[in-house]
Amino acid sequence: MTTNHDIDDNALIRQICNGDTSAYKIFINRYQKLVIHIVYRMVSQQQDREDLVQDVFVNAYRALSKFRFESQISTWLGKIAYHICLNHLQKKKVPLLDDSMEGSLTEYSLDGQKLPDDLIADKDFYDKIHSEVENLPPLYRTIVTLYHLEQFSYKEIADILQLPEGTVKSYLYRARGQLRERLSSVYKHEVMDYEPSR
Repeated sequence: MTTNHDIDDNALIRQICNGDTSAYKIFINRYQKLVIHIVYRMVSQQQDREDLVQDVFVNAYRALSKFRFESQISTWLGKIAYHICLNHLQKKKVPLLDDSMEGSLTEYSLDGQKLPDDLIADKDFYDKIHSEVENLPPLYRTIVTLYHLEQFSYKEIADILQLPEGTVKSYLYRARGQLRERLSSVYKHEVMDYEPSR
């Protein structure tokens, strides 16, 4: 029985493939946050979310014996989660990108900008960010989450989403632009007029 939660992924996967159910429980606990982040950013309906998270882990369990250790298990699992959500959205005919929003993008980027201290301490501001992230198209929401919350690299996100790395960068830039534009309508003085330190 597996009890060591510090066991590395490769050994954990081998134990799962050998029928160790406790090892799979460790696997779920280790990667549940990642799967939830992807599913919850791509899919809006709560009941669908819960079912899809289960589907991801069921599919992962069935496919683990085929894992060849050629990539990070987190990237591999993220790809499974993304494709399950993608299939779900396609069945529901939900667009991944909202083309009507493309023309409204600003050229502002949040990269490298330190927000004013009063905004950093403002819970309402963070609640507003969370709310506005939820209003982004599913693909933008997913990229923002993987990059900023899961701290995946551009390459890792590109592998998960099976998109060119340059496209991931472009979509992240556009998502930030949309967030900045929307937040500026509420925090216009603080966000738009603030001059970051050099």
